Amino acid sequence: MEYEELLKEQLDYVVSMRREFHMNPELSWKETRTSKRIKEELDGMGIPWVACAKTGVLASIKGDKEGGLVALRADIDALPITEENDVPYKSLNEGVMHACGHDGHAAMLLGTAKALKAVQKDIAGTVKLLFQPAEEKAGGAQLMIEDGALDGVDAILGIHLWNDILAGKMNIQPGPRMASGDAVYIDFVGKGGHGSLPNQTVDPIVVASSFIMNSQTILSREKSPMDSVVFTIGDMKAGTRFNVIPDKAHMEGTYRCFSEEAREKTGEAIKRQAEMTAKAYNAKAIVRIEEAMPATINDPSIAELARRVGERIVGQENLVFQEKTTGSEDMAYYLQKIPGAIAFVGSGCKEEGRTFPHHHPKFDINEEGLANGLALYFGFAMEYLKQNS
Repeated sequence: MEYEELLKEQLDYVVSMRREFHMNPELSWKETRTSKRIKEELDGMGIPWVACAKTGVLASIKGDKEGGLVALRADIDALPITEENDVPYKSLNEGVMHACGHDGHAAMLLGTAKALKAVQKDIAGTVKLLFQPAEEKAGGAQLMIEDGALDGVDAILGIHLWNDILAGKMNIQPGPRMASGDAVYIDFVGKGGHGSLPNQTVDPIVVASSFIMNSQTILSREKSPMDSVVFTIGDMKAGTRFNVIPDKAHMEGTYRCFSEEAREKTGEAIKRQAEMTAKAYNAKAIVRIEEAMPATINDPSIAELARRVGERIVGQENLVFQEKTTGSEDMAYYLQKIPGAIAFVGSGCKEEGRTFPHHHPKFDINEEGLANGLALYFGFAMEYLKQNS
């Protein structure tokens, strides 16, 4: 692969930065140290940057040749999880951990910046580097866009290190890759009273329980069997004492979809089911739907270009199929605005018991995967600009 030796020269740096970020994780919108270190590293490379989206950083590398404008995106925030790994680079911030691979994303993009700067004379156009905060809070991408991160950009690539795929392999596919993620808040309001005299009350716990059971018919009877939807109630609060029927039952949940049509219909159906269930029991339902992230949908042409680059890196046999996932990712907001794709780069281990899922307190990546992510970022940017100069 062209520039292979140049990319190899960045690997020690990428691993070192990944471990530094891992040791110093910061929560969404609080990535002050992370942001400062990214700026310092870019300064050392002679790459101009501007602050963006509070704690984000937007850098640009303009090539010596005229051409298009492509963007590469990495998220930089961590999670409120206490790390349980016994490693030299274990988190120093109690209760905060890089449990999703964002430390690797930021490090790979810095390594890519070094490599691109070294071949600036060969770049036909401009590469924007988006170090984005608050992916876990689902707000960072929107604020980056509002602050002009996509201005003039023709296409974008994001990478997610993925522990469900072994290091050395990649997944790059067109179409829906991750689900939308919206929150639902429902209050069933009844009439409280003594547990021994339910006939004098309207029991909101019964109403809520009926809704939880009946709501699953939305998934089995109201949507196309070809369109995946998940609806989960994850929190329910009601009552204060064993013999008291409360006035209200409160519940919170989420629904995940892979198309805007399914997203809209599911939200409407949840509201209707809640109101009809409440009416059947002579109660009242107050429903609030809080839209969060849309579905992450890869542009076919950009995904195909990234796939071809990935094939040169790992070989066709290591480009694996992966079913779309019902997790959410705010890369979706960029993909709503311009053509782009998110690629999953394997970071799992072959050894049994070493690979833990994302958001687990023992999550860690196989650092061998960092080389492939670095090469994909770099190769995609160079190839896209070459084809669009």
